[in-house]
Amino acid sequence: MTDDHGNYPASPLEALRRYVPLAVWAIVILVILAIPLKIISYGYLPGDDALRHAAKAVSGKPWSEILILNHTYQIDHEFGWNLLLEKIHHWENWDAEKLVIFSVVALFVLTTGSVLPWLKRPEAWLITLMAAMIVSDLPQRFTLGRPFLVTLSVLMTLLLWQMHGASSPKWWMVLPMTGLFALSTFVHGAWYLWVLPIVAFFFAGQIRWGLALAAGWVMGVLLGAALTGHPVAYPRQALQLALLAGGMHSTARTMASELQPFGGDVLALIILGGLLILRQLAKLNARPLTATPAFWLVCFCWVLGFKISRFWEDWGWPALMVLMTCDLQLLLQARFAADSFKRLGLACGLGAAAFLCLTSDLNSRWSSTLATQYLTTDNPDLKGWMPDKGGIFYTVDMTLFYRTFFKNPKGDWRYMLGFEPTWMPKEDFEVYDKVLWNFGDAKAYTPWVGKLRPEDRLVILGGRGSPPNIPQLEWNYGVSGIWIGRLPRTNAPPPAPIIPATAPR
Repeated sequence: MTDDHGNYPASPLEALRRYVPLAVWAIVILVILAIPLKIISYGYLPGDDALRHAAKAVSGKPWSEILILNHTYQIDHEFGWNLLLEKIHHWENWDAEKLVIFSVVALFVLTTGSVLPWLKRPEAWLITLMAAMIVSDLPQRFTLGRPFLVTLSVLMTLLLWQMHGASSPKWWMVLPMTGLFALSTFVHGAWYLWVLPIVAFFFAGQIRWGLALAAGWVMGVLLGAALTGHPVAYPRQALQLALLAGGMHSTARTMASELQPFGGDVLALIILGGLLILRQLAKLNARPLTATPAFWLVCFCWVLGFKISRFWEDWGWPALMVLMTCDLQLLLQARFAADSFKRLGLACGLGAAAFLCLTSDLNSRWSSTLATQYLTTDNPDLKGWMPDKGGIFYTVDMTLFYRTFFKNPKGDWRYMLGFEPTWMPKEDFEVYDKVLWNFGDAKAYTPWVGKLRPEDRLVILGGRGSPPNIPQLEWNYGVSGIWIGRLPRTNAPPPAPIIPATAPR
């Protein structure tokens, strides 16, 4: 039958077409929320900074009472993030593990969700996440629960804002830019790295955008620093710490792994070339790459990665993901109507694939922490072997600091090595550097052994059958893979190393 106008009535299925865009958005958002929750369900905990941020919040102590620091480090480098975790700890009485879980989930959602408001086809972002995970494992960095992810979210927001905004920014846009830069400075502290994307805007010929960003950056840094209560010292210290981290090491291999150079990410270049081919074959109405700040940021950071890999991992790859997402969105718009059921089917498939791809426990990447063993004061096999009150925990392995502080946030000792070796006193950094230079040779520990006090401990990684060749100390193998050394408790010769039948977790 036809209606009064001679038209056939729409089928019930056709009447649902207008809900397709809403359904696609719901699928994408649910997938982004489900991914970190699934990852956490494996028992996953990051292995580094998220642990120490959470432990600091629970400890209630400043870093000067946790670490042995040089005179340069005076102000908390990630002031805003640590302040937030401290407030959450006081409000909710969460322990360190709950704070880490909050950090992982909240920052993953923030990072991956910051892209969505700028997209008309959010399923393009799911394709990008899968591609990045398969090629580089980059989305795994989104689960580290570290405040640099706030900066990464701001970066992708600004790049997408320019790509989908007006060709020339309005004057009022400087205000939200200022707020974003202030947030990054307050939470993360590395204000100086924003020079890179700002320069990329100028190279792309986006002069007015570059000027607006530069103005927002200057005001944002001043505002973010002022919120810490140290408007001058906070940004100055951040720059001094960066110069120390990159300038004191005698060789790159003694640096933290993220500060070491990379060998060139060839697959990323292939992806960039693939985007050029896609643009030609699909005749995408895309802005030329050379007029896109994200492209220039990819180029800069790929080259700088040969010096420090974090330029590429934290700035270059996210910019490449922005390029990928924007081109994929144009392709999807050209191939699928916004209310097409084919689009809905594709979104369902992409949602399932992205979830399985990012949550796959390949090589135990999410569950490996279940086997992690910790030094804790409540372990009976370690009674008398943890540092005594006022003692110092000596080690050259940062993972021992992260794990031990995480499990003992109230411990009444301090750590010689924390989350960056160049922030140690100079003479102790020289010992650290010499130990790594000599691939852990026991003789390199001599200066530390010489000044060890009864309340101090020297902690070294090693296998069960090979105690450290430092006979001046007595040793305990109370936790698998970890030796704890202390001064002998009597004047008698040091006893044989203590190796329990089974090493408890």
